[in-house]
Amino acid sequence: MANLNNSGEREQWGSKIGFILAAAGSAVGLGNLWKFPYMAGKNGGGAFVLVYFIILFLVGFTLMLAEIVLGRYTQLNAIGAYRKIGKKWAFVGALGVLAGFLILSFYSVVGGWVIAYLVKTLTGALNVTDAEVLGNMFGKLISGTTEPIFYHALFMVATFLIVLGGIGGGIEKSSKILMPGLFVMIIVLAIRSMTLPGAVEGIKYLLVPDFSKINIDVVLDALGQVFFSLSLGMGCMITYGSYLSKDSNIPESAVTIPLIDTGVALLAGLAVLPAVFAFGFEPSAGPGLIFITFPAVFAQMPFGTLFEIMFFILVLFAALSSSISLLEVCVAYVVDEWKMNRKVATVSLAFVIFLLGIPASLSFGPWAHITLLPGKGFFDTFDFISSNILLPLGGLLLCIVVGWIWGTDNAIKEATNEGQLEFKFAPFWAFLVKYVGPVAIGIVFIRSLLG
Repeated sequence: MANLNNSGEREQWGSKIGFILAAAGSAVGLGNLWKFPYMAGKNGGGAFVLVYFIILFLVGFTLMLAEIVLGRYTQLNAIGAYRKIGKKWAFVGALGVLAGFLILSFYSVVGGWVIAYLVKTLTGALNVTDAEVLGNMFGKLISGTTEPIFYHALFMVATFLIVLGGIGGGIEKSSKILMPGLFVMIIVLAIRSMTLPGAVEGIKYLLVPDFSKINIDVVLDALGQVFFSLSLGMGCMITYGSYLSKDSNIPESAVTIPLIDTGVALLAGLAVLPAVFAFGFEPSAGPGLIFITFPAVFAQMPFGTLFEIMFFILVLFAALSSSISLLEVCVAYVVDEWKMNRKVATVSLAFVIFLLGIPASLSFGPWAHITLLPGKGFFDTFDFISSNILLPLGGLLLCIVVGWIWGTDNAIKEATNEGQLEFKFAPFWAFLVKYVGPVAIGIVFIRSLLG
């Protein structure tokens, strides 16, 4: 159907670099730009980064390979992929599709805030050094009615226009623009931040580990950050993997994608923390880093407006590269399973997700008094269900299905293209996906439910 090319075969990535950039774009999102610097700031800087790298290899690479292999083997969407392994496992893919659907509904609201702040930067409205004034400005935006919904709509339109173009003409082509642009901007911003007077303390804080800071909370936070940063457990990598040709080098891609994602997170840390230290702000300021702290930093920086414009374009690129993968998970399912035309599926799903995002947006303003889960409005409820339940559960079941049901021998056979490729770490990976992955994700799952 509509996920087929002109010769009647399933669409495929046009190039290896196209897949790598699109998959890395799926992983690189708002979490890299505000959450990683915030988590590093909260957990002792270099100590957190060291633990993060260890867990990235043990868990991130393990699940990344498992998802891509499953997608390439089945050549199907997330639900179809699990069903091919065993009919009763289709529900695991359904968890991923539902997670992508829910996440995009509130992620798009935040993407809209980013567009709004880009507009504010271009009009000079953010040229303010007082963090309290900036905090009030941010509060006024998100508690509004029409303005945040308007920008939420703009973000969804940009997302569905890219996905509308298909794999080669839409997602791959846009990723080849978004990702290199993102890299250039974040490197420029990191260099600017690191050359500010007093920035050296921020650099040392991020890169020099203080082993006394490492405790169970740091390990658990790093584990959670790796898991959520890489877009694991929601079927994104299964869906993207399903468009890979049978001669692709999956083990190489499964290493490259997490490294790119982590490289961007580290550069974000180098762009944010030195500047925050240089101007005496709090390094663990949370989501306010993007919308409150950083605008105050830019306002005090020479040529600050120029760098601020660059920063919000960067954040927008990161948000879009993730949102297109979230929408593609849902579109691939509807196209494959319901045999719907791709354009109809994309427009319909984008519209429904936009509608679902309206109460998420209003939950900061007129609908703030409405709660679904105890103490949680629409936005926080959607976030909790997807991030704390669906994603960890999806990741846990992925390890069980690939490690125990389908079997690591079959997975390795697919990963090595029937033994044609060398995969030196295959036995170690098999051990990780069968034993380490389920235990680590189980811990994240229990902690996220309690948290």
